[in-house]
Amino acid sequence: VSGEQALAQAREVDLKRARGETLGKLAGVPIGLKDALATRGVATTCGSKILTRNGKGWLPPFDATVVSRLKAAGAILPGKCNMDEFAMGSSTENSAFGPAKNPWDTTRTPGGSSGGSAVAVAAQMTPGSLGSDTGGSIRQPASFSNVVGVKPTYGRVSRYGLVAFASSLDQIGPFAVDVRSAARILEVIAGQDERDATSIDAPVGAYEAACERSVKGTRVGVPEEYFAAGLDPEIAASVRASIDALANAGCTIQPIKLPHTDYAVATYYVLATAEASSNLARFDGVRFGMRVESAGANLTTMYGDTREAGFGAEVKRRIMLGTYVLSAGYYDAYYLKALRVRTLIRRDFEEAFKQVDIIATPTSPVAPFRLGERTGDPLAMYLADIYTLPASLAGVPALSLPGAPTPASSGRPPLPVGVQLIAAPLDEERMFAVAAAVEAASPARALALPALA
Repeated sequence: VSGEQALAQAREVDLKRARGETLGKLAGVPIGLKDALATRGVATTCGSKILTRNGKGWLPPFDATVVSRLKAAGAILPGKCNMDEFAMGSSTENSAFGPAKNPWDTTRTPGGSSGGSAVAVAAQMTPGSLGSDTGGSIRQPASFSNVVGVKPTYGRVSRYGLVAFASSLDQIGPFAVDVRSAARILEVIAGQDERDATSIDAPVGAYEAACERSVKGTRVGVPEEYFAAGLDPEIAASVRASIDALANAGCTIQPIKLPHTDYAVATYYVLATAEASSNLARFDGVRFGMRVESAGANLTTMYGDTREAGFGAEVKRRIMLGTYVLSAGYYDAYYLKALRVRTLIRRDFEEAFKQVDIIATPTSPVAPFRLGERTGDPLAMYLADIYTLPASLAGVPALSLPGAPTPASSGRPPLPVGVQLIAAPLDEERMFAVAAAVEAASPARALALPALA
């Protein structure tokens, strides 16, 4: 919690209002920040012990671009949100500081890796927050926590100041209580940044205004691969109901094919781990964070001891996987082949968007699962991201918003369900327009959080 900073920011907004100055789009609005975003003078740990020293987190000497833009818009930044260590996970159980808990049922996960950012909004701590999405780390926790979460087009938002996991996949985006709020936050943080060579030189859309647009005549594609074996029937029914609502709003619904969907999990876990192996080499106990001093140790031993003590099990697993697929003799068999399949997945979307304007799918094949339920089975954890990974690999924008919850059963409360909307590159305006239409018809709008009812 950055209490003094938040109060100072709030006083500044009050002073500007008293002076009659023009206020920013987020003046006075508290926004939580995933702890992978650099914040000047405020601890940034990425949920890892390796970015702590003497019990204190690393203090960046600069703000991430998105943090600077939030401040310029008058947002209040009350603190940092828990996350899976270095954004590697789907349940926020890999954090060195303990798991985040789903406010709809605290025995269950809120998703990950941006679980804390989703919880901050779901539990009404803040009306908005920022997360990062590499393979679904905004959309899946948004789905599990009954909030809106947006992954923009790759390059739409600057990654400067985001601690890198997989640089060709990472994107920063907002969580919010509703579609319009998410659109406004994205308007603030989007735009080219000369400090990020991958940021796109294209005008920022009128995302909030797009929420008022008619969707009549919009062609909505429904990929058969996303409604196959493995999808919880209750989730399928909820998503189908949202698609029916779009039909009632004047959209045209048509089936489409995304034939390489089944290869997304394998492709992602080759490419993402390879990039992670490279990006995380900088955490070596020399430049920042913790250092393990071993008696009489040489430099190599110090590196090894520090990384052994500082990284958690999942991060070590992914570094080893990534190093393996990049190693001599395996590079062509794994890494280059995964790059080729990524191209095929991207082409699937290119062909689909010649036929339709938007794609509607479930966000996750399962409802929020119990804490500890999948930690012993990494493959089961990875497969929970099967519907979010393809859009990440293709670099296209996607969001998750609440659909009808699962029915209560056997003492289990209703659980959140996410509807995923995927758009063509840089077509966030259309995505928000369709999302607003789904939201207007969603019974999730009337839900009250049990703890806050």
